[in-house]
Amino acid sequence: MALRKIVEQGDPCLNKVCRPVTEFNKRLHELLDDLVETLADANGAGLAAPQVGVLRRVCVVMDEDSEEYLELVNPEIIAQSGEQTGLEGCLSVPGKWGIVTRPERVRVRAQDRDGNWFEVEGEELTARAFCHEIEHLDGHLYTEHIDHFLTDEELQEYLDQEEAQRQQKEE
Repeated sequence: MALRKIVEQGDPCLNKVCRPVTEFNKRLHELLDDLVETLADANGAGLAAPQVGVLRRVCVVMDEDSEEYLELVNPEIIAQSGEQTGLEGCLSVPGKWGIVTRPERVRVRAQDRDGNWFEVEGEELTARAFCHEIEHLDGHLYTEHIDHFLTDEELQEYLDQEEAQRQQKEE
């Protein structure tokens, strides 16, 4: 396993459609292992292969409930419902944040590292990460969904509001 360099906005590979994976071999396993290690090191919610310069339909997402990494090969969203609007950032757009509306619940069909098909469902942050990472595989960034990047003041105000709402729910 190895840490890979995360490419940043402006790199052409972030705007290209990735090719499907057809060979489930050692190279794929190494890519998945490296994506997990790189994501863990960066403390992110998800990471797609084009973010490390590999134009293949592969991504990993941290499952918020189980706190385990989900490896998704050739993923596709097969169902979505509800709506959530919230803060979103990207490891390829470091230090920038915006408000994005995504589905509340998302069901994904994908293959595992050995080529076996499976389905997985996620809510809230996991659903947001599924959408975000699968968009990377189609050459899109979350910045296409925002009106503007939040200023430091707007970001702090948003975080303060979220914290106040969380505390109210706990009371």
